[in-house]
Amino acid sequence: MSEEELAFRCKREDMNARRVLYERYGGALMAICLRYTGDRDTAEDVLHDGFLHIFESIKQFTYQGSGSLKAWLSRVMVNEALGFLRKRNAQVQQEVLLDEIPDVPDTDDNSLDKIPQAVLMQMIRELPEGYRTVFNLYVFEDKSHKEISSILGITERTSSSQFYRAKSLLIKKINEYRKKESQ
Repeated sequence: MSEEELAFRCKREDMNARRVLYERYGGALMAICLRYTGDRDTAEDVLHDGFLHIFESIKQFTYQGSGSLKAWLSRVMVNEALGFLRKRNAQVQQEVLLDEIPDVPDTDDNSLDKIPQAVLMQMIRELPEGYRTVFNLYVFEDKSHKEISSILGITERTSSSQFYRAKSLLIKKINEYRKKESQ
């Protein structure tokens, strides 16, 4: 079933099409939820709520060519995850003690190729919630600090600071991983 036909049938509340939509895109959408929430149980809750929202609002989706359905589903899921984080009212307020932030240079891109993607994604999930949220928006959603500040209701400076701290903590985790792997 084509993406366009799948969207059309979901708009008509076809249960088989909804099942196909879930099976086809559920994994990718779960990955988005995990990136934002940091743990599987919470991600599953957000995914569930996100699919409810998708099925309620799919009538507003307009097919715009190959990939447009997945892009729309991803936007809905990112918004669902951000809404969940706002409700928990814990985002971006967390502070990490300054001595926990290493003063190390950025790692070169080639060294990241040696770290399995699953390990790197786990490191991102382990970041404090506020840092993880800003990091995800900046890196994966390609948002500017100005856009992030608007989305999260924080200043651009706070967004930039949170991103720097997230990146610093990731560098520390990467260096610890490399040290452990080389032993």
